[in-house]
Amino acid sequence: MTRPIRKVVILGGGTAGWMTAALMAKVLGRQVGIELVESDDIGIIGVGEATIPPIQQVNAVLGIDEADFLRETKATIKLAIRFENWGAQGDSYYHTFGTAGRNLAFCSFHHFWTRARKMGLGGSYWDHDLNYLCAEAGKFAPTQGNDPIWDMPYAYHFDSGLYGQFLRRYSERLGVTRTEGMVGDVQRAAGIGDIMALVLRDGRVIEGDLFVDCSGSRGVLIQQHLGTGYEDWGHWLPCDRAMAVPSERFATTLPFTRAIAHGTGWQWRIPLQHRNGNGLVYSSRHTSDDEAARILLGNLDSPALADPKIIHFRTGRARRQWNRNVVAVGLSSGFLEPLESTSIYLIQSAIVRLIHLFPHEGITPELIGEYNRQSQIEMELIRDFIILHYHANNRRDSAFWRDLRLMDVPERLARKISLFQANGTLVQDQYDIFMEPSWVQVLMGQGVLPQDHHPLADGPSDDEMRAQLAQMAELKRRPLAQLPSHDEYLLGKVGVAA
Repeated sequence: MTRPIRKVVILGGGTAGWMTAALMAKVLGRQVGIELVESDDIGIIGVGEATIPPIQQVNAVLGIDEADFLRETKATIKLAIRFENWGAQGDSYYHTFGTAGRNLAFCSFHHFWTRARKMGLGGSYWDHDLNYLCAEAGKFAPTQGNDPIWDMPYAYHFDSGLYGQFLRRYSERLGVTRTEGMVGDVQRAAGIGDIMALVLRDGRVIEGDLFVDCSGSRGVLIQQHLGTGYEDWGHWLPCDRAMAVPSERFATTLPFTRAIAHGTGWQWRIPLQHRNGNGLVYSSRHTSDDEAARILLGNLDSPALADPKIIHFRTGRARRQWNRNVVAVGLSSGFLEPLESTSIYLIQSAIVRLIHLFPHEGITPELIGEYNRQSQIEMELIRDFIILHYHANNRRDSAFWRDLRLMDVPERLARKISLFQANGTLVQDQYDIFMEPSWVQVLMGQGVLPQDHHPLADGPSDDEMRAQLAQMAELKRRPLAQLPSHDEYLLGKVGVAA
C-alpha cells in the first residue's frame, strides 16, 4: 500500500540540504510540509566552490537577485576553466562555457577549423570563442544582442559556506522548519522497511513520508540504515583525497577557474571577492599527505590564510539514489571530483528530477525505477567526461599519468574518442550536461585532433576559408572594447570594491 506524501524531511544542511529545501519550498510548499534536520556539531568545509551555468536556472526559479547573490556569497564570475599541464607539461587550454565560431545546420565550426589547420592557417580554435577572449582579457558583462554569436554563458565562484547560509535564510522565509539535532536512530515500518521517523539523540521523533538524505558521504539513511551499496569508480579515477586551503585574494580577480596538473593529481584555484580557494586533488596510492601539502603550499599564488584541511573521498555512486522512501542528494548519492565543477549541478539535477517525478499520492516502483535510471546515466556521462581529461594525456613524468593513459576506459567513452578522432563527429547523449562545444574543447585541448572533417567544410575555397576565419575572429573580438573589467562589473553590482 502506498501513502500520500504530505511531509518531506531533509536530513542535513549545507548546500545540498538547503538547496533541496529552497527549491521544494518554492515549487511544492503549498502541497507538502518541509522540515530540515541538521546539527551545528557537524562542521561544513566552506571552500571556494565553482559552478556551471545551470546554477542560473536555480536562481531564476527562486527569484534571486544577482546583486544580492554576489554580495551575500562573495561570488565572482566564471567564464571558463583553464587547464594547465594536462595534455602535456607546459601546455594549457580553456574549457569555456561558450561556443567557438558559428555552427551550420549539419556542420559544426570545429570541422571548418580542422580543415583550416590542415591548410596550415595559424591561429587557435579558441580565438573564435568570446568566453575565452574575455577570460584572457579579464573582462565581463552580460552580453545583449540579437545575434547568438555574441552569447556569453557564465556561472559563478562563491563561498560554499556562505551559499548554504544564504539558501537557509531564503528557505526559512518560505516556511521551511529547521530542527537542530543529531540523528541517533530511525523508526522503520514493519514488513516494508520504509523509514517512518528520525529519532534524535535527545529522544525527539521527526516523522515524515519522504526523506531526503543530505548527510554527506556518511549516507546516514541511504547507506547506514538502508544498506543500499556503493559502486566504486576508483579504477578509472584513482584520486581519493583533497587538501583545501584559503589564501589571500589578488588585486585583480580573474573570471575563470584554474586546474593545474601535478605529478599525482591536480590543483584548483578559485577566485572569490574576499580570498582565493585552493586545493589539491591527489591519489594517496601515488603520494603521501605530507608531500601533497608540500606541493599545494609550494604552488600557492598568494599567502595561505589557514592550515590545509584533508578531505577523504571515494569516487563512485550509490547503487540506487532512490531506495524505498529515501532519496539521496549530494555526497550521499555519490562523489565525482570537482574537476569540471559538477558537484552543485548534481545536487540541482537531483532535486529537479525529484520534483518532476514527485510521488504526490504515493511512491511506486515505476517512479523509483525511472529516477534511478536517469540518475545513473547522468552521473556515468559526467564520469566519462572527467576520465577523458586524465586518459587523453601525453605526459611521461610519473607513473600516475602513464597508468591513466594506458588504462581501459568505459566503452561509451572509447567510442566517443575514436569517432571524434576519425572525422570530428560527436553524438550528443541524452542526460549529458556537457554539450558538443565542451567535448570539442577538452578533446582538442588534450591533444585528440580529428583526422578528417565534414564534407560541408570543403565548400569555401582556400581564400574564402582564410577570409571567413579572419572575419569570425574579428566579430568575436568586437564586444571587448565596450566591456568593463571583471572587477568593475563586480563593483557595479555589489557596490563595494571586491
